[in-house]
Amino acid sequence: MLGKTVKVTVDRPLGSKHPKYDMIYPVNYGYVEGLIGGDGEEQDVYILGIDEPLTEFEGTIIAIVHRLNDNEDKWVVTPDGMRFSKREIKEILYFQEQYFESEIIA
Repeated sequence: MLGKTVKVTVDRPLGSKHPKYDMIYPVNYGYVEGLIGGDGEEQDVYILGIDEPLTEFEGTIIAIVHRLNDNEDKWVVTPDGMRFSKREIKEILYFQEQYFESEIIA
């Protein structure tokens, strides 16, 4: 999937509060409509490189957050041509990924 372009529906825009936990999203977060992930729900996506809240976004998958202790992976999507190192991705996504054992595939 790396390098593919996807359209993301953003259901947790940058600055929004997590529906269950005391956490504010520092990035836009959403899903690919109609594509089912490992948890039986639509594929989840982090959007990096955009500093304003979104409702939808089309971009390139630059990495996959492979969770070793969960049944789903998260995709990392950016504007075309924008790149982040594995270290940068890990630091940006720490707000949520700190609760999981994972590896970044890029």
